[in-house]
Amino acid sequence: MRAMMFMTLLSVAASCGSISQRAPVKGKSIKLITLDPGHFHAALVQKTMYPGVDSAVQVYAPAGADVQLHLERIKGYNSRAESPTAWKEEVYTGSDFMQRMLQEKKGNVVVMSGNNGKKTDYILQALGAGYHVLADKPMAIDKANFATLQTAFATAEKNNVLLYDIMTERYEISTMLQREFSFLPAVFGELEKGTAENPAVTKESVHHFFKYVSGNILTRPPWFMDVAQEGEGIVDVTTHLVDLVQWECFPGKTLDYQKDIELVSARRWATPISLSQFNAITKGNGFPAYLLKDVSNDTTLKVFSNGEINYKLRGIHAKVAVTWAYKAPEGTGDTHYSIMRGSKAALVIRQGAEQGFKPSLYIEPNGGPTETYAAALQAGLIKIQAAFPGIDVKKTAAGWEVLIPEKYRESHETHFARVTEKFLEYLKAGALPSWEVPNMIAKYYTTTRALEMALQNGTAAK
Repeated sequence: MRAMMFMTLLSVAASCGSISQRAPVKGKSIKLITLDPGHFHAALVQKTMYPGVDSAVQVYAPAGADVQLHLERIKGYNSRAESPTAWKEEVYTGSDFMQRMLQEKKGNVVVMSGNNGKKTDYILQALGAGYHVLADKPMAIDKANFATLQTAFATAEKNNVLLYDIMTERYEISTMLQREFSFLPAVFGELEKGTAENPAVTKESVHHFFKYVSGNILTRPPWFMDVAQEGEGIVDVTTHLVDLVQWECFPGKTLDYQKDIELVSARRWATPISLSQFNAITKGNGFPAYLLKDVSNDTTLKVFSNGEINYKLRGIHAKVAVTWAYKAPEGTGDTHYSIMRGSKAALVIRQGAEQGFKPSLYIEPNGGPTETYAAALQAGLIKIQAAFPGIDVKKTAAGWEVLIPEKYRESHETHFARVTEKFLEYLKAGALPSWEVPNMIAKYYTTTRALEMALQNGTAAK
């Protein structure tokens, strides 16, 4: 039953779109390489084992705390009591680690999650050497990176290799169901156009620098707070939100960034981090020299981790926004809010105290919960239940809450395995769905162009 559920999740998340056969990996063992793993997402790709993937993983990185933290996380997965993994990390930490990786060819898939200022160039070099690349977001953090990324996709096409970014939020169940209910004309109607003041689609998320990962307090590398290396918030976490807008509003459709996207406005603002807070999350002892440009009064670091983008996608007004705080209040955590406005109803995801900080989906008909609408919802629910057995609805004052069985609620950490499994399917097929590459390009155009606009407009206060 659990395996069948995962297959359902994976097939729905993949959506539609033809896959052209080019260079399948059939019959070949997939061998992973981890390159310069500075972010904990690199380890989460290996939180589980995968059929057909060699247990030996090559790690190429500069010596230092980043790679050591990565290896400790893998060791933790190997030694845990429940479902331990069996990865064997083969590590090279010489100063010529990149050249060695390109030359040795000890694997065929490079996993990247680390310093985003270096990542786009890493991607281009790996693709040029004939490696497939599975990269954490963001794959581009500014205009220059975006140009390099376009070259990278052209290089991947030329060399018959795949480049794919890790979009975990497509596998979050309330988001998947929001998308599925939007496919029901009698329930949702048609997606509204919206306005700049009242967008048809809004997606907002709140994140925290201090957090727990795999049961332990997460150690952030100091460079994570340097926007020149991590990227500003408007080009980092917003990547997920822009991706979801595209994925939900235009499923299986190919987007042209030069024709389909119109930036309306963008802004950025900083989160203040005290010296003591910085030391707590980095386990360091003071601000490194490269951060002094963002430090005021020798005690407060301003991290431009917050951003908001208002734009039009094929005429549909959308808004995405990301906010970072230092630490969530006790008993809370990261939160997500999303609304899709249809001509018949709004589909709303809330994740506040009322929802126990679990993402919950609501269906709120524009004319109120009438008997006629209730009948249409019940008819549509049968289609949803065919793909997601056990999904139901419960009446509320404004409409209905979608009841989601716990079996569908996977952790954010588990979603990394879902993305990796889907990428492995694409490797075996030999290509990505036809819409994925142009839509990745459209996504990174949106974020990097928004950063340009926000910088031109100055820093917004908040």
